[in-house]
Amino acid sequence: MKLFLFLGALNGFLAVALGAFGAHGLEGKIPDKYLETWQTGVTYQMFHAAGLLAVALLIGKSGITSALTWSGWLFLIGILLFSGSLYILSVTQIKVLGAITPLGGVAFLAGWVLLMIHAIKLP
Repeated sequence: MKLFLFLGALNGFLAVALGAFGAHGLEGKIPDKYLETWQTGVTYQMFHAAGLLAVALLIGKSGITSALTWSGWLFLIGILLFSGSLYILSVTQIKVLGAITPLGGVAFLAGWVLLMIHAIKLP
């Protein structure tokens, strides 16, 4: 529980910091298209930081389950692959990096499916 709570809080902090950096530090330095790409990374990072916090709270309430544990790890992997690739793509404008992004999206989807499975299994 502590680990996912920490990771959720860390990613929430980073999403706010990276959002501010994108809005103030990158504005006028990269094309608007890539600022939007950066913002998409920030948005998904924040949503999944909240997902990590939810996983931590659910573990605290119902105990550690493989569905919850894997859900948390998949959210983190998704943040790294999805948001991370969008951040790097935005500042480098190397378009081939966009090929990594869908892998992060699949990790996000799998994490949410595991949360649904956990919910179905609750008494």
